[in-house]
Amino acid sequence: MKPSVKPANPNFSSGPCTKRPGYNLAALNTESLGRSHRSALGKDRLKKAIDETIRLLDLPEGYKVGIVPGSDTGAMEMAMWSLLGQRPVDIFSWESFGAGWVTDIVKQLKLKDTQSFEAGYGELPDFSQANSDHDSVFTWNGTTSGVKVKNADWISDDRTGLTICDATSAVFAMDIDWPKIDVATFSWQKVLGGEGAHGMLILSPRAVERLESYTPEWPLPKIFRLTSKGKLIDGIFKGATINTPSLLCVEDYLDALNWIETIGGLPAAIKKSEANLAVFSKYVSETDWIEFLATDADICSNTSVCFQLKATDDQIKAMIKLLASEKVAFDIGAYKDAPSGLRVWCGATVEASDIVALLPWLTWAYNEVTAA
Repeated sequence: MKPSVKPANPNFSSGPCTKRPGYNLAALNTESLGRSHRSALGKDRLKKAIDETIRLLDLPEGYKVGIVPGSDTGAMEMAMWSLLGQRPVDIFSWESFGAGWVTDIVKQLKLKDTQSFEAGYGELPDFSQANSDHDSVFTWNGTTSGVKVKNADWISDDRTGLTICDATSAVFAMDIDWPKIDVATFSWQKVLGGEGAHGMLILSPRAVERLESYTPEWPLPKIFRLTSKGKLIDGIFKGATINTPSLLCVEDYLDALNWIETIGGLPAAIKKSEANLAVFSKYVSETDWIEFLATDADICSNTSVCFQLKATDDQIKAMIKLLASEKVAFDIGAYKDAPSGLRVWCGATVEASDIVALLPWLTWAYNEVTAA
């Protein structure tokens, strides 16, 4: 039987992710629009975005946060181009974005003293291979594989190298052990459902020390420069951005941060995302034609949930198209480089009731395409 109840919000994209429940564009503060980002008002709004990020994430004393161009990709490349090259590099990769950082480090920066530890989709590499005297580059959550790290226990407290973490689909959804992280990047359009094009760069004091004591041998574009005359450009971490930001996007981000506060802060956001995953877990345990791409429940992402189906590629494509035509689920196809399947976002901006409503439609659509 065709289900009769549809999700109230069919937006299950893994980026940009759905807006927070109750989102209303008209509710945004528009006072800063049409003003210079260098004005007192513009800087104040940018600094508030930084300060609220630090407060809500409960970052350790001395950690700095900056708003940078180019979304998470821009923030990661800024970090790698500015910090890598002083020490050997260990790169951990298990999906397409992690593989992209391997390419950047090996083929673009052309660093010779590197080791790449890779795993297939659904699995994790061997983190015990990390050398605490090397720099380590990894993602916290594999957005295109639905696989996250269990924890940061493999990172030494006595390390001399830096840990550089792409955390874009993990921040505000997973419990990150911040003292283990020297550099982290994320983007507003992921877990918080914010607007695109802006990246967030988090630096520990150890990362700042590296920036001020080491100069890469390659030229750095202006848009990547974090230091001037051997000192950190501190203004970047107080709201004086490198290039012109969208203050409308900043206001949208502040709205999302305020929503995190209203639901109970970071712990509540993590709990909500994990509860959403639990709805999927129950469905998978009761359904014989669908399973998680992640091979272990402990590493299954609670944001970008990836599924593999007992169906052909064409049947899966037909299923995705059918669900979209019914306005039940948009943008749930697996990432283009990942194994064929479904990818459904279940971060905190997604309501559990919408996932519950989606599940009978998944069953219906699967039966429709496999019976044809």
